[in-house]
Amino acid sequence: KCGSDFILIFRLSMLDLVKDGLSFEEVIKLAKLLEQHKVDIINTGIGWHEARIPTIATMVPRAAFTWITERIKKEVNLPVVATNRINNPIDANEIIKSGQADMVSMARPFLADPEIVNKSKEGKAHLINTCIACNQACLDHIFKNKIASCLVNPKACHETEFDKIKKTTTKNLAVIGSGPAGLSFAIEAAKRGHKVTIFEKNAEIGGQFNLASKIPGKEEFNETVRFFKESIKEYGINLKLNTLVDRESLNSMNYDEYIFSSGIKPRIPKIEGLNHSKVISYPELISGKKVAGNSVAIIGAGGIGFDVCEYLSYTDLNKSSSLHLDDFLNEWGIDVEFKQRGALKERTPSHNSRKLTLLQRKNDKFGKNLGKTTGWIHRQTLKDKSVELIGGVEYKKIDDEGLHIHVNQQDRILKVDSIIICAGQVSENELYHKAREILKEPCHLIGGALLAQEIDAKRAIDQGVRLANSI
Repeated sequence: KCGSDFILIFRLSMLDLVKDGLSFEEVIKLAKLLEQHKVDIINTGIGWHEARIPTIATMVPRAAFTWITERIKKEVNLPVVATNRINNPIDANEIIKSGQADMVSMARPFLADPEIVNKSKEGKAHLINTCIACNQACLDHIFKNKIASCLVNPKACHETEFDKIKKTTTKNLAVIGSGPAGLSFAIEAAKRGHKVTIFEKNAEIGGQFNLASKIPGKEEFNETVRFFKESIKEYGINLKLNTLVDRESLNSMNYDEYIFSSGIKPRIPKIEGLNHSKVISYPELISGKKVAGNSVAIIGAGGIGFDVCEYLSYTDLNKSSSLHLDDFLNEWGIDVEFKQRGALKERTPSHNSRKLTLLQRKNDKFGKNLGKTTGWIHRQTLKDKSVELIGGVEYKKIDDEGLHIHVNQQDRILKVDSIIICAGQVSENELYHKAREILKEPCHLIGGALLAQEIDAKRAIDQGVRLANSI
């Protein structure tokens, strides 16, 4: 009815990943029937929403399902499309070149960078703002009936809010701190023609993203830091590393406006014995400054507490299943031989050599505030790693015996080697308040320095971009 010049693409479920799903023979039968009925292209469908296997989240290895597309391609004489966790043109080109598929489908990467194709064609792939598959502003928004957007590109789906903004004069701007908020501001301001200088007290940019990228399953966060580094060079931003800005140096500066994105610091709970040698802060642990023992208690079950459990469950971070496809497939029970319906097999999670206990004061569900579309994955991972979860905890003290707690109307001692503090964060904004006292020029506060709750990168990057468009 559509005519011979109308392209019809059919999304064929090649891997249902649910019990009693399609068999491989049935998938092939469907593919051949579609070919007979004059479908032009077959696209790859992976998993159902009900499937308890991650298929597009950041812990899924890149291009993890092209093997099934390649198998279907051998059975039909139609172009087939590979999909799921393909987020850059280099991988896409290799998939097509190697014969695994005829085409590649991407969705979220175009939210992260609508210029992804143009940049690739122009030899500027290094300037692509890569999708990190976090789902926080796209799918999580959709399932909450909110407008979809993108954590690394808050302009996505909000383009008309920025179209009419015009820059009136070029300004000389100082950015103090190079976490996601400061970097997103700096790049957006430089793109709009402002002269920007970034002051960073550490030897590298990235802030909390540098810690996030060290968590198994979150390696993609390195891509955002890479994009920031390349953009700093591309837009001529003056970057001053290992440069601590204090009250004295502020007095000697001469900028039109100052943007404080000085980030956060870990919140220190009031627990007796917190200075004991067993105690490690989460930045000390993840940065490698300190090493945890074989039995560990983690105080605080927010997103960072979950990340620390994931980090500690790998004795060798190079073994992260998100970097090794075979390990991922075995861990989640995906059968590449497709012997059973739905391509399921028995799961073989990687062994956790440590005894981990995750604690929280509240009696709420663990991971209650994790991402709507990814929280279940993190909870399942902790279950697979045999992490003990204890809620409703009152922390009494820390000593040579371990961590003393009161739970279920009883006193208890967790005889652990190490205690990791993940009890939230507080804003680092003292310098901002000093600056407002001594500087006549406008001062702005963004990111974790403004609000430390949940260390929300989505909010931080959005604030940076919007502030840059208001100056």
